[in-house]
Amino acid sequence: MKLERVTAIIVKESQEIVRDRLFFSLAFLVPTVLMMLFGFGLSFDVEHIPFVLVDRDNSSLSREYSHKFISSRYFDLQGYAKNENELDSLLITNRIRAVIVIPEHFETDLLAGRPAHLQTLIDGTFPFRARTTIGYVTAINAAATMEVLATFLSQRQGIPLQDAARSLQPVRLDVRYLYNQSLKSIWSLAPKLLMVILMISPPFLTALGIVRERERGSIYNIYSSTVTRGEFVVGKLLPYVGISILNGLVLWILATRLYGTPFKGSMLFFLFALTLYVVCTAGIGLVVSVFVHTQTAAMIATVIITVIPAVLYSGVLIPIASLTRGSQVIAHLLPAMYFTNIVLGCFLKGVGFEALRNDILILAGYACSLFTAGYLFFNKRPSE
Repeated sequence: MKLERVTAIIVKESQEIVRDRLFFSLAFLVPTVLMMLFGFGLSFDVEHIPFVLVDRDNSSLSREYSHKFISSRYFDLQGYAKNENELDSLLITNRIRAVIVIPEHFETDLLAGRPAHLQTLIDGTFPFRARTTIGYVTAINAAATMEVLATFLSQRQGIPLQDAARSLQPVRLDVRYLYNQSLKSIWSLAPKLLMVILMISPPFLTALGIVRERERGSIYNIYSSTVTRGEFVVGKLLPYVGISILNGLVLWILATRLYGTPFKGSMLFFLFALTLYVVCTAGIGLVVSVFVHTQTAAMIATVIITVIPAVLYSGVLIPIASLTRGSQVIAHLLPAMYFTNIVLGCFLKGVGFEALRNDILILAGYACSLFTAGYLFFNKRPSE
């Protein structure tokens, strides 16, 4: 392998990228646009749930109970109603997501020591949001129940309210969230988006770049030249690897500056892992380019091969542990999951090579395997 010939191919490919305005836009603008669109468009935070209150009791205790929902940042009061049957149109049109119904005799039952039964209607068309809403309602109701019990015990035994509240909680649970203390979904999502975009963009660019030469016929110059397979593969791959590393750094800036995601790890280790991952994903495009002959086929094949693993089998939307056994096997056979572990470790946990050694080694194995496969499958003799 001669460095001069590799350099010549790199220069030629770089000039082709700069001359083709559409391809240049795909290379540099699309990853940034995707990061902004997905970052602002996706959110797993469930807050400001619009709800309507049906207070049939209209007593001081019912208003005090209602205020716990009204003052919560998780709920957004849209108004009051006399009957829950009047709210079907609001639920159907998604103007509200929940209804809290306080029945008659709510205060009377509580003061008499009888249980008071309430009703909550929740829109279940989005199961994740509905389950989270149920958790909020349950937590607020438990806090309200504890206050009622503490007030009753304080009055019954003539002890301070705080002492009564402590006696009702002999075991107190203190929860501390590690790595993402404020539970902001974007802090977890932004690093994963970096993984998704770099799973799609490098293979897309590499496959199009190589197939474009075949489609235009300029690849016959390579067939008739003294350039070896290895020189051609390396020369074609390096410009797209360089572009993708640059895009990765831009995405890192967007994640940390635009979305405020903390970066606690080593930048040097992150750059090494990023380079390894980009080489790996560019290798996917190299392998695809060997088996297709048109840019349209290259785009379709690349999208199918990269988007599905990046979204479904990487832990972006569903934790790997929550997948079925077969899906977990598929996830472990694909590189996306391993880089997800790396970016989350670098951004939120501040860990490095010692903790992520296995993921790095597996990515390195993928990179070597894909490069070797692309080298072996590429043939300098034109296919008939």
